[in-house]
Amino acid sequence: MRAIGIILAGGNNHRMKELAQKRAVGAMPIAGSYRSIDFALSNMSNSHIQKVGVFTQYNARSLNEHLSSSKWWDFGRKQGGLFVFTPAVTAEGSFWYRGTADALYQNLSFLKNSHEPYVVIASADCVYKMDFNAVLEYHIAKKADITVVCKEMPQGVSVERFGTVKMNEDSRIEEFEEKPIMAKSNTISCGIYVIRRRQLIEMVERCAEEGRYDFVNDILIRYKNVKRIYGYKIKDYWRNIATVQDYYDTNMDFLKPEIRDYFFKQYPDVYSKVDDLPPAKYNIGAEVKNSLVSSGCIVNGKVENSVIFKESFIGNNCTIKNSIILNDVYIGDNTYIENCIVESRDTIPANSYHKGENGIEIVIERNARYVL
Repeated sequence: MRAIGIILAGGNNHRMKELAQKRAVGAMPIAGSYRSIDFALSNMSNSHIQKVGVFTQYNARSLNEHLSSSKWWDFGRKQGGLFVFTPAVTAEGSFWYRGTADALYQNLSFLKNSHEPYVVIASADCVYKMDFNAVLEYHIAKKADITVVCKEMPQGVSVERFGTVKMNEDSRIEEFEEKPIMAKSNTISCGIYVIRRRQLIEMVERCAEEGRYDFVNDILIRYKNVKRIYGYKIKDYWRNIATVQDYYDTNMDFLKPEIRDYFFKQYPDVYSKVDDLPPAKYNIGAEVKNSLVSSGCIVNGKVENSVIFKESFIGNNCTIKNSIILNDVYIGDNTYIENCIVESRDTIPANSYHKGENGIEIVIERNARYVL
């Protein structure tokens, strides 16, 4: 493909509460065996983008481990590759990324040393499937300076936490508001952009000269009446993991057969780093209904409408309902969990009771698993 890829995965999201204290949002587990960044990486790979840069910063250890090899997404054969960039102390400065445009500026050599004419920019916290070739063809046909992938949200859905856009009959963006107090449109930006590489370099350098650091506010909104910025509407599944409720709802969506079929049985595929684990084991007394149970799990109790991630243990007489159990969780006997997200590597003692009464409860236990 005639483009390089950039995935922005460095932001800190306080709306994820305790879930973002030990990992970047791009490393959040999804659908039992995946991370949220896998969807952007798989889309890049399936669109034949061979050279991809991932910009990480906040709580990046787990994400960097996940990206330690590019083979899972089939990058880096003889050309291209997967490059992970973190803020570094240099002769020019020692700042952390102060915004998305600043992250691009601090790694401008990645853009300057590439030869592809276009750049596809995506975020690491969205779950979707997309052919970026179609967006690029649209971008070229419209003779656009920047193309923004958009989605029309259903009526009644709160869009105030997104960037909202208004387009004319030719799909040119006339208004762009970032996180408005009162949204004037229910069409949102999906955080996916196509732009010519040389033009991106010029815009980012100008931002840096003027002390501006944000890609949306200081490039998209500032240039909307100067540059030809077009919207490319999508109708397929797209979810953004921005809050605890969004994260919970996204995982629960994978309990629907049509969503699982769309992501895992229809071409193109979604790829992830594969752990060498045995299949899930269901002992006598286990009862599982409408749930995803991942490799390496041992189930003794009752699981209903839940997503159980890798290497989790569910004890005897346990009941797990409408919950998400993250990786490597030990749940003691006679425990009841409902409407909860249980943090990874937790040890829930026997006879515990957790139920989210007013929304989703995040359960964090730091009990010793092995006691003499």
